[in-house]
Amino acid sequence: MENTVTKEAITEVGTMRREHYSMIINGERVEGNTKEVFKTYDPAKGEVLATVAKASEEDAERAVQAARNAFDNGKWRKYPVGKRSRVLNKIAALMRERFKELVEIEVLNSGKSVGAAQVQINQSIEDFEFYAGAIVGHRGVVNNMPYGFFNYTHKEPVGVCAQIIPWNYPMMMAAWKIAPAIAAGCSVVLKPASLTPITAIILNEICHEAGVPEGVVNTIPGSGAVIGDYLVKHEDVNKVAFTGSTPTGKDIMEKASQTLKRLTLELGGKSPNIVFEDADLDAAVPGSLFGIFFNTGQSCEARSRMFVHESIYDEFMEQFIAKTEKLQVGDPFDKGTHLGSIISKEQLEIIDGYVQSAKEDGATIATGGKVAEIEGFENGHWYEPTVITDVTPEMKAVKEEIFGPVVVVEKFTDEKDVIRRANDTKYGLGSAIWTTNQGRATRVAHQIQAGIVMVNSPFSAFPGTPFGGYKQSGFGRELTVETLDLYMEDKSVLSYYGSKPLNPFGV
Repeated sequence: MENTVTKEAITEVGTMRREHYSMIINGERVEGNTKEVFKTYDPAKGEVLATVAKASEEDAERAVQAARNAFDNGKWRKYPVGKRSRVLNKIAALMRERFKELVEIEVLNSGKSVGAAQVQINQSIEDFEFYAGAIVGHRGVVNNMPYGFFNYTHKEPVGVCAQIIPWNYPMMMAAWKIAPAIAAGCSVVLKPASLTPITAIILNEICHEAGVPEGVVNTIPGSGAVIGDYLVKHEDVNKVAFTGSTPTGKDIMEKASQTLKRLTLELGGKSPNIVFEDADLDAAVPGSLFGIFFNTGQSCEARSRMFVHESIYDEFMEQFIAKTEKLQVGDPFDKGTHLGSIISKEQLEIIDGYVQSAKEDGATIATGGKVAEIEGFENGHWYEPTVITDVTPEMKAVKEEIFGPVVVVEKFTDEKDVIRRANDTKYGLGSAIWTTNQGRATRVAHQIQAGIVMVNSPFSAFPGTPFGGYKQSGFGRELTVETLDLYMEDKSVLSYYGSKPLNPFGV
């Protein structure tokens, strides 16, 4: 098999903008066993951006074995944590040196606005810096025991980790997954989304340039149904970390159960945004605007269900719609652009399908509600920021995740009423509360069934803050110190130091 594969050892990243990107296995750029490639696109223009090596099951097997061998030989996991920390900081430093190039490629491959890409690449860098520090202080504990016994908890890396990431935050999701895994001493096989594989490949190359040993991080682009499925079922994979849709998460959970793999699942959302009558509208209106339209609404924790108290509903909506209509949709590289393109034609059709179903169900399109036409980007995929009112709870657009720049708005009467309605969903990822009453903010936050509650702020994630969901939004938390434990096993070591031999049976 090996002699059919073109290899190139990675000593440095080199030019980031290329016509073709290889997969990364065992520290080398390699082409697939079948030599098959696929095209990845610039969704803003609808044009081919590059070709990418397409992994087969044979390639996935090679990647798993490379990761397995790297873990079993112990070179990386036996590094002193200080040395591992220095390598993670070197990854961050190299990313910071190439910040502009990484932003450019992220925009080209995802269609997101340059402002959004800058924020996300910067957080990706900070993720590695965060875990470089977190691992140094992350240790087991010594437990109180009866006299003569000594017990401590030893933390060991869980092993080979399959990490499957989505297309909406290509670099950031790769960083969220890779940084804690390698900080903990694990080996990784990363499967990026086929729509947006480029920056994940480049990040893997940067890892090797920074000093991560061969086989510790491997990246294999390809079909989720084929490659993702193969990794989830593989007996040499000890853990799966997945970000994506709830149906796919359920499928992964079922298949991973056959080998009792450790799991982290960050899945879908339909997050509520609650605006109380005492909210500061100067904060609540633009904050709510950002909460749904950031990243063109293509975000799992987008606050896509908005509840506004009936006493301020008219005033709030007048301001909210006016600001929505001022949002600039267009050239992703224009610094004034707020919303970039939709990732694909298929996703564009899904979004419009939800909007049209709402209209058919009797809802009102307050603004937007149709495909946008952008001069100079006629072949791209664009949708107007859309506000839908006069909705009812049973509508498809209210119940299901749209994953686009669409918000549905409802009135509410009192605190008890809105908490019940906010929780009336199978999801439980994000939520937002706007109120100047601190007591109410705390009281409501404790009753909302969601892993993330934002109070008077549109921001949901910083390195160090737990990110994850309740209910069918998944389980496990990312982006925090505790994430390291998801990539580790706790081993209890119990020793006897008494002077007399123990003889429990007395024989």
